[in-house]
Amino acid sequence: MQRVCFVLTSPFAVNGFLLNHFKVLADNFSITLVVNALEYPLSSDLDARVRVVHLDIARKIDLLSDLKSLFWLWRFFRRERFDLVHSLTPKAGLLGMLSAWLAGIRCRQHTFTGQVWVTRRGLSRYCLKQLDSLIAVCATSVLADSASQCAFLVAESVIKPGAIHVAGPGSISGVDTTRFAPNPMVRHMVRESLKIPDGALVFIALGRMTRDKGVIDLVESFKSLSSKFPRAWLLLAGPDEEDLASTLLEAAGASADRLRLEPKVVQSAAYLAAADVLVLPSYREGFGTVVLEAAAVGLPAIASRIYGLTDAVIEGVTGVCFPVGDRLALQAALELLIQNDVFRSNLGTQARQRALSEYSSDAISRAWVKQYSIVLSK
Repeated sequence: MQRVCFVLTSPFAVNGFLLNHFKVLADNFSITLVVNALEYPLSSDLDARVRVVHLDIARKIDLLSDLKSLFWLWRFFRRERFDLVHSLTPKAGLLGMLSAWLAGIRCRQHTFTGQVWVTRRGLSRYCLKQLDSLIAVCATSVLADSASQCAFLVAESVIKPGAIHVAGPGSISGVDTTRFAPNPMVRHMVRESLKIPDGALVFIALGRMTRDKGVIDLVESFKSLSSKFPRAWLLLAGPDEEDLASTLLEAAGASADRLRLEPKVVQSAAYLAAADVLVLPSYREGFGTVVLEAAAVGLPAIASRIYGLTDAVIEGVTGVCFPVGDRLALQAALELLIQNDVFRSNLGTQARQRALSEYSSDAISRAWVKQYSIVLSK
C-alpha cells in the first residue's frame, strides 16, 4: 500500500477539513498525519487507521522554532520515505514542501486554501508572497480549493498558468451531509447550554477568531443593530488565536449579554444546528468550507465579496455578500435577514439543496483519490 503523509499546523484544520478524506483515503493508502497535536484537541472521529505524529510546529513565524521543525521534518521524511507528502495551510506548506524536496520525496503536493499576504502591505506582503511562490516551486503538484483562487494566484504571478488546478468541483473537503444536517433536538440542547432562548435568531461565525476573519467588524455591526432587534444573538465559535476575547466583549458594549464566545469547538455541526445564519466577514479566505457545512444544516450565509467566498456563496440564492471591510454594508445584510423571515428561509433551503447535490464530502474525497492516483502514477 502506498504511503501518504499529511503535514498541518493545527488539529483544528484536521477536524474541519480532513476527517472524511482520511476515512476514504485510508482504504487506498497508508496515512500518516504530522501535526501539532497539543495545540488543539483532535476529533474523536479521526479514523483509527491514521497514524498521528506530533510536531511542535508554530502557526506564527518563529525563525528558530521553524528551523527546528524544518530539520525534524527533513530527518523524518528521509527515514520514512513516503510516496507522497501533502501539505495544507501556509506554514505547513512552506516547511512541508521544502523539507520533502530536500529529503528527495518524489511526489510533493500542496493545497492553497487562502493567502496570508492578501491583507498585508509593503515588505511584509512581498516576503510572504515570495514564500508562497517557494511552496509552489518545491511542490510537484499544486491545488487550490476554488477556481477564483487559482485565477488570483496566477494573476499575482505566484504560480504559472496551467500549473495549478482544483480537484473536483472545488472546496477542500466538501461537507459530510450525515453529520451536518438540521437537528431540532441538538439545536435545543446547545441553545440551552449557552443560555440562548429558543425564539432567538442566532448569527454564528465559526472558525478561527482572528482580525483577518473580520470578527471585530461583525461584533461592531451586531452592536449597532442589537438594540433595535432584541431577538438577535451572536455566537462566535472557534479558537481565539489572537486573544481577542476582551476586545470583542468591549466592542459588543451593551449587547455583550447576547454575545457568546466558545473557543473550544470539536463538534462544529452542533453549533451550526443551534444557529440561523452563518456570517463570514473575512478579509482573506479560501473556498470557505464552513459555508457548505452551514448550508447543509439549512443556514444561509452572509459573506464578504472576496475570491473563494464568491465560489462558495451564490448571491441572492444561497446567501448575501457585501464589500469586504464595509461595516455598514455588513450591518445592512444582518438587518436584511433579521427582517425577512421568508427570504432568509428560502436562502437556507436553496443553500442546503446545493450542498447536497454538488458538494458531498464523499464526492470530494473520491476526487482526492483520483488526484493521488494520477500524481503517483507519473
